Amino acid sequence: MKALVLSQHGGLENLQCVTDYPMPTLQDGHVIIRVGASSFNYHDVFTVKGMPGIKVPLPVVIGLDFAGTITEIGGQVTGWQVGDRVLVNPLNKTKGLMGEMLDGGMAEYCLVSAEQLIKMPDAVSFEQAASLPVAYGTAHRMLITHNTVKKGDRVLILGASGGVGTGCVILAKKLGAEVIACASSAEKLARLKEIGADEVINYKDVDFSKWAVEKYGKPQRRNYEGGVDVVINFTGGDTWVPSLRCLKRGGKLLVCGATAGHDPKEYLRYVWSFELQIIGSNSFYMDNLTALMDMISKGEITPMIDKILPLEQASEGLRLIQDREVLGKVIITP
Repeated sequence: MKALVLSQHGGLENLQCVTDYPMPTLQDGHVIIRVGASSFNYHDVFTVKGMPGIKVPLPVVIGLDFAGTITEIGGQVTGWQVGDRVLVNPLNKTKGLMGEMLDGGMAEYCLVSAEQLIKMPDAVSFEQAASLPVAYGTAHRMLITHNTVKKGDRVLILGASGGVGTGCVILAKKLGAEVIACASSAEKLARLKEIGADEVINYKDVDFSKWAVEKYGKPQRRNYEGGVDVVINFTGGDTWVPSLRCLKRGGKLLVCGATAGHDPKEYLRYVWSFELQIIGSNSFYMDNLTALMDMISKGEITPMIDKILPLEQASEGLRLIQDREVLGKVIITP
């Protein structure tokens, strides 16, 4: 079968689209899926480069997020039929992430534990479903499960053009928030406006923290005036202290990652002086993915998809993610 295979860590040149990868062998408790669509995340870039402390069994088919149709059902599997359309939760409880510790979705077929399957509503496409787990699932848990954003909140989103970022823009608007989206180009900012952002900031040209203070007022220690209500920061690094600085008293800093550095300078005086809440959110669960597909089927949200590419162009799709040249998700259709 065709598959996108990582043979050794390093650059994207180590990814190859092959035509002779072995078909998966059916096992008890598992099904085989014909993949309808798979999507990239920045995590795939880390997988290709190699991550300290994580030993990936190579060669491996990458791709965490995917959806497709069940073609074969193994023993001890109940409740599923050949032909069922399913989204896959990429976390295997015993072995780890698909596309990292197990072959993932960038292939024509994939072996999946039945415990990871979620039935897809008829109104949800494979491309939409494959957009969800790592990006939108994370955003849904961070904003909705943890009940961190409410109607009327001013919500500033760093890295708003990526998968998690666009998910946060869409969900924050659905919750009735005023959204300030930060990205790196005029084209990205224009498209973020199109999907609902009320204000946009080019962080390459403008200090987002100073902009927020000038726009909404300086935060006050003794009252709840000035600043923004929520900052969503999954970049870390040099953006951490400016994020604290523009939050109003009682404001929330939401964090689910640290793509620019996990060990930033800290400034605790802001935290106690303004009674800030720093709220972490880790990953996603089945209920997040089910809720998101329900929203799509009802027409309440539409995942932001930048490009849909064939498997033969998958390496270029991951390069676009790596170089941050996309708005939303890159989808691969094997």
